[in-house]
Amino acid sequence: MAAAYALIAAALFGAALVTTQFGLRHMDGLAGAKVSIPSATALLWLLLPLRELKGWDTPAAGIFLALGLFFPVAVTLLAYEANRRMGPTIAGAIGSTAPLFAVLGAVLFLGETLGITQMIATAAIVCGSVALVWRSGGSLRGAAWISWVAWLAAALRALAQVIAKAGLLLWANPYAAAVLGYSVSAVAIWIIAGFSRRPESRVYTRRGVLWFVLTGLFNCSAVLALYTALDGGAVSIVSPIAATYPMFTLVLNTVILREERLSARLIGGVALMVGGVVALLVQ
Repeated sequence: MAAAYALIAAALFGAALVTTQFGLRHMDGLAGAKVSIPSATALLWLLLPLRELKGWDTPAAGIFLALGLFFPVAVTLLAYEANRRMGPTIAGAIGSTAPLFAVLGAVLFLGETLGITQMIATAAIVCGSVALVWRSGGSLRGAAWISWVAWLAAALRALAQVIAKAGLLLWANPYAAAVLGYSVSAVAIWIIAGFSRRPESRVYTRRGVLWFVLTGLFNCSAVLALYTALDGGAVSIVSPIAATYPMFTLVLNTVILREERLSARLIGGVALMVGGVVALLVQ
């Protein structure tokens, strides 16, 4: 079940990437984050009466609240900045390395064991993900040092999974983890926006708002599925599987939007990712 929820999270993250592309045609990334994160938080709170927060654990709640200080808010903003400064090719390739950080963190801080099969499967998924997002002719726009933004986003995304797993070990309630974390992020994004001097971050359009609301719903559902997977499975298994989201984005772009053409690179990337997932499931 953990693997199934991880795949659901990957599919939802992949769909969110597509809706984000549409949203960014009408609004700035910071303005979009000011819409997507609070709208997702509102949905989680509206559904709260249907969920039971049994077994309240204060230390775990503190972990989930602290997690909200950088996930999803900081990861979202860093990813947008990396794409703006470096372009989607290099930023996407660096972001695809997040499972490596997550697996390393799980081994060091959670005591998870890592076998040869898991190492090879994780490497295959990461390589396949990079193959899917890479485009020929990709170049670094701007100063070379800005690459730290993309690496930091990948590391924080991985760290969020390790911290979430630590909190879920104390309080096995994925919904609490999602609603508490998103609540802090919703407040944080508006505070950050208040200090922004970019005029475009205050421009809203009807189409942009609708796309970013949809993005927020996809992302919060993906995070909830991810936390449910982490509640029932190891980070070293869940993180690589959840990182297959570029494969779902590719399917949407190819089949529905018809913006991608199949090539040897794409087919090879999908084969690597599917092979890595199968290897993890078999183990």
